[in-house]
This record gives sequence, structure tokens and C-alpha cells, in this order.
Amino acid sequence: MDIRKVQITGGSSFVITLPKEWAEKQGVKKNDPLGLVAQPDGTLLVTRDLSETPSQRTKTFDVTSINDPTFLFRLLIGSYIAGYTTIGVTSKTRLPASIRMVVRDFSQMTIGPEVVEETDTTILLKDLLNPAEMPFENTIRRMYVIVKNMYMDALSVLETGNAALARDVVARDNDVDRLHWLVARQTNIILKNASLSRKMGVASSAVVNTYLISRIIERIGDHAVRFVEEAGRLPGGRIDPAAIESIRNATTHAMTIFDRSIFSFFKADIRESHANIEQVKALEEECKVIFSHSLEENPEIAVPLRNIVASIRRAGEYAGDISENVINMLVEDRI
Repeated sequence: MDIRKVQITGGSSFVITLPKEWAEKQGVKKNDPLGLVAQPDGTLLVTRDLSETPSQRTKTFDVTSINDPTFLFRLLIGSYIAGYTTIGVTSKTRLPASIRMVVRDFSQMTIGPEVVEETDTTILLKDLLNPAEMPFENTIRRMYVIVKNMYMDALSVLETGNAALARDVVARDNDVDRLHWLVARQTNIILKNASLSRKMGVASSAVVNTYLISRIIERIGDHAVRFVEEAGRLPGGRIDPAAIESIRNATTHAMTIFDRSIFSFFKADIRESHANIEQVKALEEECKVIFSHSLEENPEIAVPLRNIVASIRRAGEYAGDISENVINMLVEDRI
């Protein structure tokens, strides 16, 4: 650490010199303007970037030696989350149809990137979304609404065996994934650009906690998919109505915990978060009872039922984790 003493000039102005090595590396010259950004932790950021806009970063993939489309898709998602604004896909020969399909799927499953240039050997994607135009709270709220409705429809699939509705629930999980990827991307961009953090009105520490909550909601959505998949394995017309009612009650309980966790997040209510965590234990006991009753069924019914109940329990536990993150986020300021 380079330690420098503060000087006072003119009787009221505090002055500190900049490290010469840093100034030369940044190309700072006499009378150049520099930005000073106060951070939530009390530190002061000195920057040459006065625009408060994300830096333009480019990532290019040569797919000449990439034969696995799934591997390329994961590379594209990784570069998107890392915050690259321009992504290129190139090849020494003509791009195969499988690669073009992966790029198209990537642009459809993410928010922002669009193909702006395409030739026989190259595809160029550019992010057209301004991160400041998508507040974190709006994204979290949308994820919450989608996931909760996935569980309500999963119950309908269990009761009616509606295959079309089951497919729709699974499809909606893609919407949750793309929103989570957006939160992850914005988190990385803000951590690399503190000025953007100030422009969006969020502290870096709050951004990280919001990302964790987004990840938990995405996991809850994954269990809704598992719910409908297991419901599709149950033989129609042979499920005990009492078992369905028990599952409905447990799902309602889990979604109530989910509701309260999101409510405590938006209202910054630390006591509500604590009370909500205590409800998880009651849900776990409720699920244990359903588990024990499922043992009386034939294996073709018992196994899917137990998997459904396990997903409901995990959804409630994940919702409790959201409340724990809210407490972790608020405890420094509220207690």
C-alpha cells in the first residue's frame, strides 16, 4: 500500500498527490479532469472515466477447432455474464450450420445481445442493452412472479395431467434463467465500474446480495420443473385425493415462505425475515408426514410423489435462504 500524507492549502482545501507510476500509466497530464467517486465503505475511487458508462469490451472465439456446440454455448454465456459488450465468432472455413444455430439460440436466450454482422466465416453480436435501464428490483420481481406461477400451474398439472401446461412450465424456466443471467451480467459490470453503481443507485455489497437472491430464485424455478416432470410420471386417476390435498397444502406453505421472503427483501424488513426463516421448520415437518404416507403407495406412485414433496421442501428451504441473505444485507445498518 502506498501511504501519502494529506496537505492543507489555502487554509481549507485538502490535497494529496497521486502516485507518479499510476499517473503515467493512465496518461494523466496537467489540468486533466479526474473523477472522484465516494464508495459506501468510505474509500474514494479515482478514475479517468467521466462518462459513467460501461467500458466496451470485446471477446472473440475461433471455432475452427471447437466441435462441441454445447461447449461453444457455454463459452458464449460465460462471456455474456462476464460483461463483454461485443462477442465475435470466427472460423478459418465456412461456419457450419450447427454453430450458427448455437449463436441464434444464445441471442434468443439472453437479454441484450443481437447479431449485427454476419458473413460466411464470422458472426458479430453486440449488446444493445444499457444496464442502467434494467433495475435489479424489477428483474427480481419479475423472476419471483414467474416462479410462483410455475408452482401454481405445477399443482394443476398434478391434478389434471395437462401435458401442454407441463411443457409451458418447463419453457418458463428459460425465462427465469435469462433473467438470472442478466443479473449476473449486471453484477459483473457494476463491480468493474463503480461509477455505474452510483448511477444505478446501488452499493456494490447490495449488488452481490441481489445476485445471490437471484441465484436462489433460479434454483426454486428448477424445482418447479422437477415438480411437473415427476407429476407427468404419475399414473392418471390413481392418486389418492388426500395425497393431492396434502401436496397442495405443502406447496401453498412453501409459496407463502417465498412470498414473505421477497416481501422482506423489497421492504428491507429484518424482523419479517427472521420470522419467515422459522416457518421453514414447520414446512419440513409437513413434508415428512407426506413422505411417510407415500410409503403406503405402490412404487410407481410413491417414488414420483416423494420426489415432488422433496422439491416442495427444497423450494421452501431456498426461500428461507433468501430471508437469511436479507438479514445478512441489513444487519450492518439496522442493528
